[in-house]
Amino acid sequence: MSMAAMRMMHQDPDSVSGATIDRATVRRVGTFARPYRAQLIGFVAMITIGAGLALVPPLLFRTIIDQTIPSGDRSQLVLLGLVVVAAAVIGAVVQLLERRWSARIGEGLIYDLRLALFDHVQRMPLQFFTRSQTGALVSRLNNDVIGAQRALTGTLGTVVSNVITLIAVLIAMVALDWRVTIVAVLLLPLFLIPSKRVGRKLQGMTRDAMGLNAEMNAQMTERFGVSGAQLVKLFGDHDTERDDFGSRASGVRDIGVRTAMYSRFFLVMMGLVGAIGTAAVYLLGGLQVIEGAITIGTLVALTALVVRIYDPLTSLTNARVDVMSAFVSFERVFEVLDSHNPISDAPDAEELTRPRGLVEIDHVSFRYPAGGVGSIASLEAGAHEGDGEMPLVLDDITITVEPGTTVALVGPSGAGKSTLVSLIPRLYDVTDGAVRVDGHDVRGLTQRSLRSAIGVVSQDPHLFHATVGDNLRYARPEATAEELRDACRHARILDVVDALPQGFDTMVGERGYRLSGGEQQRLAIARMVLKDPAIVILDEATSSLDTENEAAVQAALADALEGRTAVVIAHRLSTITGADQIVVLDGGRVVQQGRHRELLDSGGLYADLYRVLVGSETV
Repeated sequence: MSMAAMRMMHQDPDSVSGATIDRATVRRVGTFARPYRAQLIGFVAMITIGAGLALVPPLLFRTIIDQTIPSGDRSQLVLLGLVVVAAAVIGAVVQLLERRWSARIGEGLIYDLRLALFDHVQRMPLQFFTRSQTGALVSRLNNDVIGAQRALTGTLGTVVSNVITLIAVLIAMVALDWRVTIVAVLLLPLFLIPSKRVGRKLQGMTRDAMGLNAEMNAQMTERFGVSGAQLVKLFGDHDTERDDFGSRASGVRDIGVRTAMYSRFFLVMMGLVGAIGTAAVYLLGGLQVIEGAITIGTLVALTALVVRIYDPLTSLTNARVDVMSAFVSFERVFEVLDSHNPISDAPDAEELTRPRGLVEIDHVSFRYPAGGVGSIASLEAGAHEGDGEMPLVLDDITITVEPGTTVALVGPSGAGKSTLVSLIPRLYDVTDGAVRVDGHDVRGLTQRSLRSAIGVVSQDPHLFHATVGDNLRYARPEATAEELRDACRHARILDVVDALPQGFDTMVGERGYRLSGGEQQRLAIARMVLKDPAIVILDEATSSLDTENEAAVQAALADALEGRTAVVIAHRLSTITGADQIVVLDGGRVVQQGRHRELLDSGGLYADLYRVLVGSETV
């Protein structure tokens, strides 16, 4: 398949219909391309030199036929033959240099864009990730980055090369004989008509194939994850899954066959038109030779050059689609890079040094950000413009947690407990009021120093697909082997780790699926212990443990929390009754606050919740 056919298959004019190149986007592209300015100049220079060298053989053949052979000058024949060989050798070197610069520019640009995107995305607030489709986000870091890279190497190189080649060839042909050149150009419509028609068919089939491939990828991604595979086995049917996948795969197969036939048809038509063009040049040129207007050498040079004008002309007819498609990728990349991060360090943010652990929640109200705040609509599933103001989740909450004390948050599901603790490490910013750590508003502290002082164990402890040791060292990369063992000993999981096939070097699997739920949670507790924070947040940290394991971990936590501030969300009696302060939430408000015995004696929601807990834990 020719390069023109390949480009037509992968560029979709419908996607850029009516679009224009924004000057701001061009300037942004220029900023990313600026470090590669020297390579770009060299790249374009090699294209220009290569186009010039391609003219050398036809022109020399003209001299050989018209002058050297008739004169019988053997030395000149050898010399001109060596010049043709030298031009070919230099042309090969030029192509290698062109490819080298193209690769350096392309791969360098991919690196720069990916690094910038990754760094920007990982710093975005939590609502960005809760609203964005992971697959769409990953696609920006892969497909769109590569598409943007092709704008500077593939598209730019193709357009520049075609323009330079076309100009050089036409100048050479006009210099040889302008009448034959006009005939060759007049045949262009015969070349473009099949090009455009086949191109549209190939583009449509490519869109269909990409859609089916996307559906296959989605099915594989969902079904081949541990949770998806388990769901299929428990509720689904393997034969049905196979048939669904097979119907999509067969569609891709059938489109592949049709694409191959249309591509071959395109090549056959191009060959036919090229043959017609060559025949026309021979016919008109032959008549010119007979009349003595041109020489045989000139005719040979013209026929060698005429075949070099059709492919560039065809490619340039699709140049706008190529360029616009490339800049669409740049715009999609810049859309992510330009997304506003509402949770960022203030210019005068302070470092939290030697944290004591005082936490003050001062008249805090909170509502989750509306759509479009800290997120990108094009990355959201079913996003709508103007979701409107979200309802209050927390309403005028005031709590003070003294250093070294434990506060238990209790309340029915949806009361706002997890939302409240997420404000302490500044995963979200308060709507009204303030959250302070050691007297500093968390919005005035650097996020790095604030979060380094806080350890969190959540209800769903996330483990990376890495070794046990790597998961633990994520909290403290410089931790020694003995410190890892000590942290696991405190979390009562050392015996489990030692029993694993490779100990701390054992891979835990995706999301830690090689470990039980209780083991995952104890490993997360060990990770928190290794971090050695001043403030500890436990969000249902013992919910997945059986009674025996819970007792062991509670003992470990009692040691680990000694001298530290702890904010605990728990449904376990042992955690609640042993707290220095209990805060009861309901509907996003504090309805009761005090110690266990005081709240139990005063009745109300806490007493009701306690009776439910007593019943559930004595069954």
